[in-house]
Amino acid sequence: MKLALVALALVLSLFAALPAVAATESVFIEELTWTELRDAIATGRTTIIVPVGGTEQSGPHMALGKHNVRAHVLAGRIAAELGNALVAPVVAYVPEGPVDATSGHMKYPGTITVPPDAFKAVLEAAARSFRRAGFRDVVLIGDHGGYQSELAAVAARLNREWAATPVRAHFIAEYYRAGVEPYAQALRGKGLTDTQIGLHAGAADTSLMLAVDPRMVRADRLAAAPIAGDGTAGDARPSTAAFGQLGVDLIVARSVNAIRRAVVR
Repeated sequence: MKLALVALALVLSLFAALPAVAATESVFIEELTWTELRDAIATGRTTIIVPVGGTEQSGPHMALGKHNVRAHVLAGRIAAELGNALVAPVVAYVPEGPVDATSGHMKYPGTITVPPDAFKAVLEAAARSFRRAGFRDVVLIGDHGGYQSELAAVAARLNREWAATPVRAHFIAEYYRAGVEPYAQALRGKGLTDTQIGLHAGAADTSLMLAVDPRMVRADRLAAAPIAGDGTAGDARPSTAAFGQLGVDLIVARSVNAIRRAVVR
């Protein structure tokens, strides 16, 4: 009996240690304690990636948080590849046009918009917080095309403000660009047409989501042909995770290379 109790105590102690081990190995700061983060920065993890997503409709077959999940997962893979980077919580509230718009994404339930100035103010305040924590490079990446200019403007403003310091902000346009024409070109090489690839919630967009997190895609709705007014621009029916992996590989590789070029000491 005594031996069994000792064995049980040993097993329980091992399980108790697992969360701490997993947490300290995470690249996501929201999964770390403040002391774990402090120690990570002290050992050279001084680059923070700020992934920007967005909450908007993506047709009847894809969940509203597509951009947020994708930005989170891909930022994590980019950070792991870099080796000296951590990832901030995803910015999920982004400009999507006027709140009372009768066209665009805002006419669909679930899309959330904020004014551009409020969006930029949040990013700037977050970046200043990261500087105070000890990060030396703040990297902005955006999963949505509508606010790329705002990200560039935020980085430029911060760099003017920080001109006399060693801290820098970097807008990495390659993250978004890689998922547009280079990804479309790769899909054309697999036989997909531009009509199928689409611009929003078509085969490119949907395949990328299948590769990143298939739970966000309603498989039972992929067989339906797109119809006017359903929020899609493209044809999601040919979508596969294998097609999406082409986009994942392009986005991660090109983003890593761009960040390494930007962060030069």
